[in-house]
Amino acid sequence: MTDRVRIAVQKNGRLSDESTKLLKKCGISFNKSSDKLFLRSSNMMVDILMVRDDDIPKLVHQNIADLGIVGENVLKEKLLADKTLNIERETKLGFSKCRLAFAKPKDLIDADLNNKKIATSYPAIVEDYLSKNSINAEIVEIHGSVELTPFVGISDMICDLVSTGITLESNNLEECYTVLESQALLIKSSKIEVSKSALIKKIVSRINSVIEASDSKYIMFNADSKDIESLVDLLPAAESPTVIPLANKNKVAIHSVCKEEIFWETIEALKFQGASSILVLPIEKLAH
Repeated sequence: MTDRVRIAVQKNGRLSDESTKLLKKCGISFNKSSDKLFLRSSNMMVDILMVRDDDIPKLVHQNIADLGIVGENVLKEKLLADKTLNIERETKLGFSKCRLAFAKPKDLIDADLNNKKIATSYPAIVEDYLSKNSINAEIVEIHGSVELTPFVGISDMICDLVSTGITLESNNLEECYTVLESQALLIKSSKIEVSKSALIKKIVSRINSVIEASDSKYIMFNADSKDIESLVDLLPAAESPTVIPLANKNKVAIHSVCKEEIFWETIEALKFQGASSILVLPIEKLAH
């Protein structure tokens, strides 16, 4: 077996671009091409497998790929359909957020799922939901154009992925119940070769660093010395700040990493409390 680490990502679709951007932010250099299924990194012992998203869990289980980036919805469907899959979940990646939800035609008054025909591309998840909630309904498995099925008599309702809701609206459907909140996940093979473990640990650490940085901001501002404590209390999930004396003996500069988004309300509260020259910067990487 090669000592090169193989990472499976979606060839095209919702996760593809964000997945490759994430890997490049981790320092893995490669040239993405629409017609290539195998990308070789030029600076690390890493190969990228560009595949169908629903193939990724099986590839990781079979140790063909050491790591994979896949939607929670796809992973749960595969795990429910095949109980033999052995995959380790590493971390939630914070992008490609959506939800799997039931929806009905707007003119259908009854939103009760009982005794309905439900069309979906996720039969295992829907069956699990119905079973756990003691609902008697018929599942119609269909791949593609799920939104069309109520209007051609195939189903009464659907269960499909929803992000903005625009697709449902344009097909005269309305959301009823959420089954699953989903986003991209990093998964790992449970059979990692010892020769690859150090590099995989480094890659996972870098991914965690990039993800943590994307949720954090670096904030700097000036303030009167007497206001330090009250101003720091306003910062969302802030680490211990750095306080730097300024030439004016009564003034300080306060620098801090905040682990949550900084909204206009926070900036306005800081200004009201006496902060000035407020600067909020994105963080590309965050290592501990």
